[in-house]
Amino acid sequence: MCGIIGYTGKQEALPLLIAGLKRLEYRGYDSAGVAVIGEGRVAVCKKEGKIAVLEGALNGNFPPGRTGIGHTRWATHGAPTDANAHPHLDCTGRLAVVHNGIIENYLALREQLVAQGHRFVSETDTEVIPHLLEEFYEGDLLSAVKRVIPLLRGSFALAAVAVDEPTRVVAARFDSPLIVGLGEDENFVASDIPAILAATRRTYVLDDGEIADVRPEGVTVYDRNGSSRTKEVFVVNWDAAQAEKAPYPHFMLKEIHEQPQVIRETLRGRIEGTEIAFPGLKLDPGFLKSLRRLYITACGTAYHAGLIGKMLIERLVRIPVEADIASEFRYRDPLLGPGDLLVVVSQSGETADTLAALREAKAKGATVLAITNVVGSSVAREAHEVLYTWAGPEIAVASTKAYVAQVVLFTLLAVYLARLRESAPPELLRELAAGLPGLSETVQAVLAREEEIAALAGARKGWEHTFFIGRGLDWAVACEGALKLKEISYIHAEAYAAGELKHGTLALVTEGVPVIALATQPALWEKMQSNIREVKARGADVLAVTGAKAAEIVAVADEAICLPPVHPLLAPVVAVVPLQLFAYYAAVARGCDVDRPRNLAKSVTVE
Repeated sequence: MCGIIGYTGKQEALPLLIAGLKRLEYRGYDSAGVAVIGEGRVAVCKKEGKIAVLEGALNGNFPPGRTGIGHTRWATHGAPTDANAHPHLDCTGRLAVVHNGIIENYLALREQLVAQGHRFVSETDTEVIPHLLEEFYEGDLLSAVKRVIPLLRGSFALAAVAVDEPTRVVAARFDSPLIVGLGEDENFVASDIPAILAATRRTYVLDDGEIADVRPEGVTVYDRNGSSRTKEVFVVNWDAAQAEKAPYPHFMLKEIHEQPQVIRETLRGRIEGTEIAFPGLKLDPGFLKSLRRLYITACGTAYHAGLIGKMLIERLVRIPVEADIASEFRYRDPLLGPGDLLVVVSQSGETADTLAALREAKAKGATVLAITNVVGSSVAREAHEVLYTWAGPEIAVASTKAYVAQVVLFTLLAVYLARLRESAPPELLRELAAGLPGLSETVQAVLAREEEIAALAGARKGWEHTFFIGRGLDWAVACEGALKLKEISYIHAEAYAAGELKHGTLALVTEGVPVIALATQPALWEKMQSNIREVKARGADVLAVTGAKAAEIVAVADEAICLPPVHPLLAPVVAVVPLQLFAYYAAVARGCDVDRPRNLAKSVTVE
């Protein structure tokens, strides 16, 4: 959940480390630090708080050096403090380490090291690593790292430097993501591509168990058996400006406005007229035709996209679909095996619980299809097949454009499977396929009403609690709308299937309680009208998000956002956009840190 940056080369390391850390801020963090080799020592500065605090502490009093490592930390072991921030040193102060993930056996290792005379200064699991390196270091950092790795149990990515080898960074990856960036007489390691994109587009992703020996003149990668490996270089094809928020005040707003383009990119090459295809997808058509059951698993926002996928696939493909929260999936010992398909969804492709679910399904013999946004991610590599969302880098912690891309991809998949299995009326499938390309313009029309939605949100900045209600696909969208509002504005928000109001929730609906009602499904408008009347009778203040022709919904709501015309099965892509904007402007009005909400991280790489 934190960020690593490492550099060795021809330039001063410190400015590059700070710049890289700033580009990793989206991952969520509570402290930051750097270590640079210079003047015969490892100079370390680390501070609780934002990178600006770290920069203030540096204050120009840092020795020159061309090799270094940096880190942004999200606390897991030990509170956010200066002492617990990375990098961590050994007893001699000549070895420094940064680390992402969790060392599960750190307590046993720490006890052993203390008995051997090592002195610890932090509460972290990470600090055992430099002390173990100290035990094995004999002038060759790579050799020491290779000897330490087998002693560590858990998930981790790490980078280490040593005073005695001032032009070397050694990095290792076991479950937690790590990439290498290749330059001219300089090279990088990082947790994610944005950290290094301003310096190089040439990268490759380390696989699990690989160790990278990084020097200015080149990089050598070793597998877990110690054999050197030739890696395929991946040239990043998106521009560095995509990782910057200008001209928008926040990355989240920029990414909301990128959604029309994201829809086009997700559809590109997959739809021609009304024909849908997935080039490169190697799932056997015979397997898909005989499929009797499908599972979807994901976390957070991706899970809400999975709920929509479940409803669309069941409606069009006519097979049972189970949608599970990934953190619960493997603990219920799911009944799946050969002949079943599991679809895993993860924006980052590194979500720990989703990866665990993927591995559980593979161990049981099921086929796994991944939907992810990151080429070369763990989910992409470990699944049998992968469909990319092509949403581009998403920097804000709260996911918007990746979610819309996931929903579009699920819609494509549902129509594709329905055609393959001849399970839905051909005219319906043609209508959906024909409507998909127009979604980008429809979403753009919603974005054109940004000022109206901002005013609605600003007028409600004093809310402390709210309910979202909907039926069918609208209930799934309500779940995502509630999540967006609470994660960035800190307004307590809960989503309910509207038919559940009488089963407890109405007890909390009193005079002035705000309710956001989703009503985009014409077949359910009559039911939703009754539900809105129920909460209105108890004094609720109702804001409806509804269809252009839903006069009966508009008539009973206090205020309404009416969406442009769209096919009901495509409405989730459009209906979520005003909820994203509402959440954004509510958070801005309340003075919240929109892009980096408290206690949250972009990529949840620990269980």
